[in-house]
Amino acid sequence: MTLSTQTTVRRFEFDALADDVTTVSDRPTLAVESPFDGETLGTVPACDADDVRAAYERAREAQSEWADRPLRDRVAVFEAFHDRVLDEQSSLLDVAQAETGKSRVDAHEEAIDIAATTRYYANHAGSYLSSRRRGGAVPVATRATEHRHPVGVVGIISPWNYPLTLAISDAVPALLAGNAVVLKPDEGTPFSALRLRELLVESGLPEDLFPVVTGYGDELGESMVEEADYVCFTGSTDVGRVVAETAGRNLVDCSLELGGKNPMLVLADADVEAAARNAANASFSNAGQLCISIERIYVDGEVRDEFVDAFVKEARRLTLGSGYDFDYDVGTLASERQLEKVESHVEDAAEKGASVLTGGRRREDVGPYAYEPTVLTDVTPEMTCATEETFGPVAAVYEVSGIADAVERANEGPHGLNASVWSEDTARAEQVAERIEAGTVNVNDGYAAAWASLDAPMGGVGDSGIGRRHGEVGMTRFTESQTVATQRGRPLTRPSGVPRGVWTFFLNANARLTDRLTAWRRGGGE
Repeated sequence: MTLSTQTTVRRFEFDALADDVTTVSDRPTLAVESPFDGETLGTVPACDADDVRAAYERAREAQSEWADRPLRDRVAVFEAFHDRVLDEQSSLLDVAQAETGKSRVDAHEEAIDIAATTRYYANHAGSYLSSRRRGGAVPVATRATEHRHPVGVVGIISPWNYPLTLAISDAVPALLAGNAVVLKPDEGTPFSALRLRELLVESGLPEDLFPVVTGYGDELGESMVEEADYVCFTGSTDVGRVVAETAGRNLVDCSLELGGKNPMLVLADADVEAAARNAANASFSNAGQLCISIERIYVDGEVRDEFVDAFVKEARRLTLGSGYDFDYDVGTLASERQLEKVESHVEDAAEKGASVLTGGRRREDVGPYAYEPTVLTDVTPEMTCATEETFGPVAAVYEVSGIADAVERANEGPHGLNASVWSEDTARAEQVAERIEAGTVNVNDGYAAAWASLDAPMGGVGDSGIGRRHGEVGMTRFTESQTVATQRGRPLTRPSGVPRGVWTFFLNANARLTDRLTAWRRGGGE
């Protein structure tokens, strides 16, 4: 493990960004610390529930005018935002790194993801939001049209681990669909969200359409959900249950991306070197602080030793560092709390008999919360890291015998967010992927293939959440569908004077005709 020399922090105007947070009256402030060196970057208001309600009021007033704008005008704002993100990405990377301690390459992935997501929804908004003809009750006599209307004000509660991507990737389709958004970022990473808001306003977005409220989650979470017409939450499963309960009580829909304990399956015919190389990326990117990162690796016994040797070699090859350059691979953990959790998982495993093949140490010479990429074997079920999400640079390798054993092991536990299957036979790997209980499964990749496929839905099952982002559903979830059905001629009720038996015969005939027309259309109209 080599050390990248830390560069001088390029200070951003953090206090100027904090001025964009509007409060009802003077509030105490909370300090934002940089994991690189523990220094305070700046302060933001510690908002309360009154500030949240006021933000929703402003957003609601701005939303009706925004929804009335032609879609092409809304799209133009986001086309400009796409360009601003690419033009100003250096400052975005600086802010994200300063708040999280992540490597610059990981921060850069966030900026590129934002640009790609924005371009995707700007290009597809017209088709996703357009009114569509639907089959009517009676062929020819009934015309049905589905319209899409914005839900109103969307509340987004975003986490600290990807402060750029997860602050904006849901907001973009929500705003394009004609909604307003109130964003509550994690208290440790507010400046990334505020910088993105600044770029949006510079791109032409009305200021009150996207207010950001800063403060502590346990003080603002309830009011964020209570006031919303739709809720997006990314975070822990325990908090997600509370969000879902509150949203359900208000009959408000929500999407939740929660925890994961993601498996990788390395089959007997896999390209072991490629699998090991990608496993290092999938397990240790963002210092393992990624909901869809790999923590459990199930390797067929025929290639287990070869894979372990290659995986350890790849983990040791990674450079650990801190600073604002591209000279290292893995940054630091985001906080003392995260570091303590990772340390406790590894220490618990080692004390109970697990083998630490590489890593397993904090690196204060790199930064206060730096921890080496760590590979474990001989992990058993009573160890904490076997079942609980570590959310750090720790991966455990397990030996399995055949595909059935690998699939069964992969499906253990309540989570089902992401998974990976490795095999030279991609057709078979795809069949194996379908048997894994996860919202996304990557074949011959750890997580990037599914995440970057913006046209395909992404989300979790089980304790990993509900709802999906990306694809068409990633935009239409922020709309209410309305059906307008027009009946030509007589209404669909029994006409006066027509015997009930005759009317029943007509309804039966219509049902048979509708079935035949449907079969005819499915057959290509032949």
